[in-house]
This record gives sequence, structure tokens and C-alpha cells, in this order.
Amino acid sequence: MASRRDPPDEPARKRGPAAPAAQPAARVPQTRVGRLASVALAAGELALGGLAEGLRRLVADRSAAGGERHDLADVFLSADNARRLAARLARLRGGAMKLGQMLSLQGADLLPPEFTEALAILRAQAAPMPLAQLRRVLGREYGKGWRQAFETFDETPIAAASIGQVHRVRTIDGRDLALKIQYPGVARSIKGDVENVAALLRLLKVFPGDADIPAIAAEATRQLAQEADYLAEAASIERYARLVADEPALLVPRTHPDLTTRRILAMDFMEGEPIGTLAAPGVAQATRDAVGTVIERLMFRELFEFRTMQTDPNFANYLWQPDTGKVVLLDFGATVQFDAAFVADYAQITRAVIDGDRAAVGRHAVAIGYAAPGDAPELIEATIELIMLVCEPLRRRGRYDFAASDLPSRSRALGFDLGFRQGLLRVPPPQTMFLHRKLVGSFLTLAHIGARVDARALVLPLLARLGVQVAARGRS
Repeated sequence: MASRRDPPDEPARKRGPAAPAAQPAARVPQTRVGRLASVALAAGELALGGLAEGLRRLVADRSAAGGERHDLADVFLSADNARRLAARLARLRGGAMKLGQMLSLQGADLLPPEFTEALAILRAQAAPMPLAQLRRVLGREYGKGWRQAFETFDETPIAAASIGQVHRVRTIDGRDLALKIQYPGVARSIKGDVENVAALLRLLKVFPGDADIPAIAAEATRQLAQEADYLAEAASIERYARLVADEPALLVPRTHPDLTTRRILAMDFMEGEPIGTLAAPGVAQATRDAVGTVIERLMFRELFEFRTMQTDPNFANYLWQPDTGKVVLLDFGATVQFDAAFVADYAQITRAVIDGDRAAVGRHAVAIGYAAPGDAPELIEATIELIMLVCEPLRRRGRYDFAASDLPSRSRALGFDLGFRQGLLRVPPPQTMFLHRKLVGSFLTLAHIGARVDARALVLPLLARLGVQVAARGRS
């Protein structure tokens, strides 16, 4: 686990010497007042930015002889303001930064393109905490003599992310471990962070008008609180190790309960290369395809078989072992459970997509909550159109070339046009937020490594086990 992130969001582990953190250390704001002040500063920065943008557009309107006039109502939605917000959330870290990461993967579901693009920087490496702050956390969790438990403790973090940072250690009894150490104050600030950031975005009118912001905030708070509980993550790691025991190409690190607390997670240091090295020249296409198939099959099994999904598919949450061809799975904080009815509806809508049965897609979209009973026919049709588009890999027979696909840009453009411009899409229900993060992130991972995967062939057996059969034309 001596790692460089690729790009980092949660700690990854890489063969070789420990890499220095990508950013200089910066103290993590711990108090509610301090974190609220940071959000207030963000609001002030955005207000000034919006005022400047409004004046610029007003001058442009007056100088344009009969040309297009700008709408001053959207001055706060500029790309510059989006970048200001992203920079402020990155300095906060914790729940604020994590919420920004999540929103960056929602695409046209929730945010205009300027904001999704700007918030993407939050999936990069965060600033680590200063050494004094790190030592205080270790003393609080392990006690005054904590250093005596370790033969070596590398104080330069392997990686620093939104909620914590990772250090490589060797215990006094010879175990080679990675410690994920949470930033102080993160857990108790999550609810306030989410509420403050959601209020700021609501003030800026970033969300669509029909967005159930309290429900979205509540779901984000619940999930982020789980991610900040490292005892819960340790249990998820152990559960996943059992679930994927029949997948020889997957590896899951062991946890070490004697050194794990609610705020420190001790795991095996895992050897491997960043998943992005698969895209390097000289790596055989067959190797890329094999690794991509392993990742895609796992995603479908999580939804349709395990009903348990790790919903943070950041590039850095996978390692690849060139010598064995195996994939190492890392970071299980963002694990969600799906109930049987939800999975059954998703199986049916997947079947309908593969069959090209648009009427059935519409019915199951209503069952899931993408549309509502009584919605206008044009809204239902817009929902069907977007679902059919984003499920393109399932509709394609044979291997789908993820790297060559422009599906993300096409789906963003269609979603923005139908949802923001025409008002023909509902905001997806909050319970789908983390599933969408996994679906989008997995697509980006496969594109990143240049994989070609037959997604349809992977999902059909799983649907069959649920008693869901596609039409003969869908199987061919």
C-alpha cells in the first residue's frame, strides 16, 4: 500500500517507496462554527463572483445591438463560481468535500454541466493534516504510548482523501499494514456540512425545481455517517471477502481488529499497481478486457446477487497485480444495501432495456421513482429516452469499447436538455443516488483502462437467476 493515487479519492496502495502527498499539509477545520464560517466565506465569494458576472453580462447586453440578451438570473451558475465552490469544499474536506465528490458523479441528474465539471477536481488528492494534528488523533484513538505498537511508522501519508489519510506501518510483531486515519471532527460535522452545502446550493438555485433537497440531504448524511464509521467499514470488508470468495481474480485486504477503532482502520498493506497502469502502452488489450470484465461482473453481482454494493468506484479503489492478473478491492466505507423489491424492479427495467421494450421501461421507471403515476406522456417519454441512452452498453451485442465511447458526454447533454432546459425529467429518488455513483464511476473506470467488455453477456445469467428472462432477440 505505498501508493500514488490514480487519481486519488480514497487511499490506494502501490508497490514501491511511499510517495509524498500531492498537496502541502493543511489543518482540518474541526468545529461546527469554523466549518460554517468556511461555507459562509464560500457564499460571499460566490456572491461577489455572481455580481461581477452579472455586471459583465449587463455590459455585454447593452453593447450588443439587437443581439442575444443574457439572463441575469443564472449569473451564479457560471463556471468560475463553480470552481470557487469546489476550491472551498476541498479546503474543508470531510463531509463537505465528500458531498461535492458525490454530486460531481450525478451529472445532469442534479447539476448543470459547469458544476459537475468543476466539482470533478474534488475526486483528486486532498491536503493531508499537519503532523501535530495527526499525532493528536493517534494519541486519542490508541492512547499515550501508541508509538510502542509499531516498529516503523511512515509519517508521510501514502494518500490523503476527503475523510482521512493512509499511512504505511510495520507493527512490533511484524505485520505490514496500512492505517486509514480519519481527520479530526469529520464524523460530528457531517450533518452540518451537508445541510450547509445543500443550503448554499439551494440559494444559488443550482438544483432543479422538483429536487427533494431535504430527502437528498438526509440520504447523503446517512451514507456519509456510515463512511465515517471505520468499525462499520471493517465489517463491510469482511462481508465482501466472503461474498467474492468464489472470484479467484479478486482480492480483499484483511482487517486487524486490535488496531481498528471507529476512527482508524487497520488493513493489510496490499501490493499492486494503480488500475490506470493498464492503459499504458505495451499492456495487451486482452489483459485490459479481462480486468474490465472482472470489475463489470462484480458490479452486476453486487446489484442483482449480493444486494450489497460498494458505491465509490474511484480509480484509486482498485489495484492491479500484473504478475497474477488479480484485482485488489479497496475502500468499503460507501457500502449500501438494496431491498429485494428495488432489485426486482431494476432487474425488470434491465430486461426491458435489453429487449427494447420501451413501454415496459416506462412502467418500471415509475416503479423505481424515475417518473410518477400520472406524469405527462412527454415526461415519461423523455425518461425512457434517457434510460435507453445510458444503458447503451447493455443494448450493444458483443464487446462494448468503453474508451472509444462518447456516451458520458451524450448522456450529459441529453439529460441537461431534457431536465434543465425543457423540464421533462424528474430528479431521481434519493435511494438511487449511490447506485448512480457506482454505475457512472464503473463506466469511467473501464474507459480509463481502455477495456472492451460484453456487459450484456455478464448480466443475462444474473437476471435468469432472478427469474427474469429476456426475449430471444435480446439473448442473441
